[in-house]
Amino acid sequence: MSTLRELKTRIGSVSSSEKITGAMKMISSAKVHKYEQALKRLLPFKTQIKSIMGHLLNTDSEYSSPLLEQRAEVKKIGVIIYGSDDGLCGAYNINIFKHLIITLADLRNKYGEQVHFVLFPVGKKMARPVAKIAADDVEVIVPEGVDSKMEGKTVNDFTLGMQKRFTDGELDEIHVVYMNFISMSRQRVKSETLFPVSAAALNESADMAGANKLYIFEPDPNRIFNEVLPMFVLSTMQEITIENRASEQAARIMAMQSANDNAKKLLDELRLEFNKLRQQSITTELLDILGGQVER
Repeated sequence: MSTLRELKTRIGSVSSSEKITGAMKMISSAKVHKYEQALKRLLPFKTQIKSIMGHLLNTDSEYSSPLLEQRAEVKKIGVIIYGSDDGLCGAYNINIFKHLIITLADLRNKYGEQVHFVLFPVGKKMARPVAKIAADDVEVIVPEGVDSKMEGKTVNDFTLGMQKRFTDGELDEIHVVYMNFISMSRQRVKSETLFPVSAAALNESADMAGANKLYIFEPDPNRIFNEVLPMFVLSTMQEITIENRASEQAARIMAMQSANDNAKKLLDELRLEFNKLRQQSITTELLDILGGQVER
């Protein structure tokens, strides 16, 4: 049975934990708002890029770009997996890793068992589990200088490096697995095709532009398209990176809230046990005093 001193120590420890989880929740909440603002700042740029591409696609011109090239035979596929560098975010990394396994299985079903994968984990907490699935047909490369907290320039450099791998023929397709941020309380794991640029993304841009007006393109539309398309890919990766950060912090909020609730529940139970034990101790002392008086 616990002594009063032991219970008092445990109560102090749980109380401190409750304060820490509460503080971490507040910090994560502030970071989510920060990343939401970053997404809002990125939106006008991406919207403008989509609008330009939409107007180009709505012309009668034909477009060609190495970023659109569909390989006749897909032998080597790159997969970028966004995770976190810090812990205490619940099942955030586990859910992304599970989706990665499903994505690899789907790609094997689509292209055959002979397909070779090259995995690029982003974040220390993702690099560890991904390293464990390395095999003859699964290569793992941890990108140097790249993490879940990387700045915009690093994101661009990383994206351009992946683009070069695709255009040089080193990889036939490149996919991204990440946590899509919908709201503070809702995130979902998502996988997108980065290269070749999907027709769905281009059609979305065309639909967004609506009916094409009479524009005079200078230089020709195809050259403009080849200048704008890489910018579209860069903006997509910037958005994915920020969404992943926001989702990580939102997951951490939920984890800290759960830990905080559990700490409160445990604290209440310990205080109740402490009060019972203290009351029992007081009662015992009173009985001893009364017993001593009767003996006299």
